[in-house]
Amino acid sequence: MKQKAFERSAGILMPVSSLPSPYGIGTFGQAAYDFVDQLANAGQKYWQVLPLGPTSYGDSPYASFSAFAGNHYFIDLDMLIEEGLITEKYVKRFKWNMEDAQVDYGLQYRSRFKVLRKAFMKSKHAETKEYKEFVKENKFWLDDYSLYFACKHKYENISWQNWDDDIKFRKRTAITRLKKELAEDIAFHGFIQFKFYEQWTKLKAYANEKGIQIIGDIPLYMAMDSADVWTNTKQYQLDKDLRPEAVAGVPADSFSELGQRWGNPLYDWDEMEKDDFAWWRKRMEYSAKIYDVIRIDHFLGIVKYYAIPPEDPDALGGEYHKGPGKKLIKVFQEAIGDKKIIAEDLGIEMPEAVRLMDQAGYPGMKVLEFAFDGDRENEHLPYNYKKNLVVYGGTHDNDTLMGYFSGLKWWDLSYVREYVGDKHASIEYIVDTLFRVAYSSVADLVIFQLQDVLKMNTTARINIPSTMGTNWRWRLLDGELTEDDVNRLKYFCDIYGR
Repeated sequence: MKQKAFERSAGILMPVSSLPSPYGIGTFGQAAYDFVDQLANAGQKYWQVLPLGPTSYGDSPYASFSAFAGNHYFIDLDMLIEEGLITEKYVKRFKWNMEDAQVDYGLQYRSRFKVLRKAFMKSKHAETKEYKEFVKENKFWLDDYSLYFACKHKYENISWQNWDDDIKFRKRTAITRLKKELAEDIAFHGFIQFKFYEQWTKLKAYANEKGIQIIGDIPLYMAMDSADVWTNTKQYQLDKDLRPEAVAGVPADSFSELGQRWGNPLYDWDEMEKDDFAWWRKRMEYSAKIYDVIRIDHFLGIVKYYAIPPEDPDALGGEYHKGPGKKLIKVFQEAIGDKKIIAEDLGIEMPEAVRLMDQAGYPGMKVLEFAFDGDRENEHLPYNYKKNLVVYGGTHDNDTLMGYFSGLKWWDLSYVREYVGDKHASIEYIVDTLFRVAYSSVADLVIFQLQDVLKMNTTARINIPSTMGTNWRWRLLDGELTEDDVNRLKYFCDIYGR
């Protein structure tokens, strides 16, 4: 069955981690509810939150320990205080950030588990009907994930590939022994996931009541060091020692001469097909439960995936192989019911992916920052748009609009200025006008990063692909999103029928 098109609407991209909070990182607390209110007042219909999973080294939400688990950093501590599980005095013992506008993941890592452990020790959750139902509904991933994370702590956070062989290979006697040995830690991680789910479900329900739907991102590939790979090794292209036979990435293009070597293990699609893609079915069912719209990152890999020899330092030696295509899309459609999918189709031109998206009714993406390179047939130029697509000012992988256009030479800016109708236009005027250009376009859905609403410079950029150490840190400060900003977005929605 073909997916119905989006109604003409608009939304904001803003990761949960970037919300204000007194605890160094955004949470599901009061600031999240206030942000939902601002979105509703601004005439927006969507909030794109990026992946919500627990992050590993590098802090990227696109490299998570699990396809199902939630990030414990997002559990709001004020709510735990209100429940009487911890005290405000105890929480204030910890240092949560060095500067308000940046997440310090080192401080988060050193503090969060201690505070959550304190709450766990006082909680009576295990006796409640709600917890028992949560465990029953999520047993297909929760037990394995909780054991995995308990083992991570036991082995001082090294990858499961370097654990003792009997545990690495999940020998039955070893797993039975560990479940007894680590019983308290396993229960602790069950508590964390229960609290995450409890708080997120309430926030999402509030957003939906306010007319805001949640767009959640799911990466196509899993991190090698994840509960999903450890517990499903036969469904990945791994050798007898459980090392990748090939890794994921993309070939060289105009943005990268060496391509991108992501390093994720590749799926064994033939093996997955034997059980009718059961893991994917569960993943999509769960995603449809916690999101209203699912954005699939690197959708192209479903049609053709790029396989790179694991020993190669870059992506130049990779080659394409056929993906599951229609077979997997059928599973998606059966699993998500009336929820919608957005296909992230940026990158190399792939006609077979376009055909598959058309057949499924999935909208693709266009990005305004890409619009002014090349010739007048550039597919990202708004006058080349067709219906059933989502246009972004820039994505989480792009610079802010102010940063991007400020970095261009005058000759590169000349066409942009001609496009917006002012040969001497300031960068601020260009950004303002691009909001009008996007909102007035034929695209069904328009999404801008919040930083672009606020006309922030490059210091507010959230991610630079293929770099590590300074990404995913930007945070909104209290009061930065003003009533004037909200009214301006509402005006655009009204004028351009969104």
